[in-house]
Amino acid sequence: MKKGLIIGLLFTAISILGFASENDGIFEYRLGQFQVYMMVEAERDGNTAIIPAADEAVINRYIPADGFKHSTNAFLVKAPGQNILIDAGTGAGGILVDKMKKLGVEPEQIDTVLITHLHGDHFGSLQREGRAVFPNAKVYLSAREHEHFTRTQVNANAVAALVPYEVIRFEPSALGGALQELLPGISPIANYGHTPGHTLYLIENGGEKLLICGDFLHVALVQFPLPDISATFDMDQAAAAASRREIMDYAARNNVPIGGMHIVYPGIGTVEAEREGYRFIPVR
Repeated sequence: MKKGLIIGLLFTAISILGFASENDGIFEYRLGQFQVYMMVEAERDGNTAIIPAADEAVINRYIPADGFKHSTNAFLVKAPGQNILIDAGTGAGGILVDKMKKLGVEPEQIDTVLITHLHGDHFGSLQREGRAVFPNAKVYLSAREHEHFTRTQVNANAVAALVPYEVIRFEPSALGGALQELLPGISPIANYGHTPGHTLYLIENGGEKLLICGDFLHVALVQFPLPDISATFDMDQAAAAASRREIMDYAARNNVPIGGMHIVYPGIGTVEAEREGYRFIPVR
């Protein structure tokens, strides 16, 4: 009787935490009344050349002999009365839109798109041939990121992606400071370094939290244990390293799960301090 009760409670706990569909590249994570879906747009062989500061000894220690995978992800949040997309991938093949449809969400049903930053693998699904893919959505973007890529160092593709939308610019809060919600239960957090306005999104509901971290890292196998190693994509590598360590420290100290756009399936997990760095424990 007791054994059956324990097993029942275990399966209940697993069902509350998340549902996995690895073949579809979709992982569901429940957060109070929110349903968060990590969606893999693409997975390919990883390349350690993007972390040139990692020498041969580091590569041999942390990278398996048969290599590793690199993932490009986006997150769909089903909240009461609204559907929220966090980043929009590359747009290749309409894969993200197809995955949203599998989850019962049509492009017209997306109310909000939250952008972490304006690199092409994060806004690519926003428009097709000048028309909004998500015609009823507003796009939220940090003011600093918008300024940099539309005026200072213009990214023509980013400008074109934003044209069909009402763009709402904001100033994100500091990690660990007083938060200001953009939407009920979702607060933006400054994480500058990868790009000038790179932004995280803290999701809170039912007393639970999940921090969507965008491109705070690119090679998880190396950058969790050695967070001071930055990738070639980081525009300010020193700032990116400092902000990466700040995220990991916050997540470990406060037991806040994190999700990343370049962490392989399930893309969500917890962080623990380990030696000079950290360890990532995927949610299952």
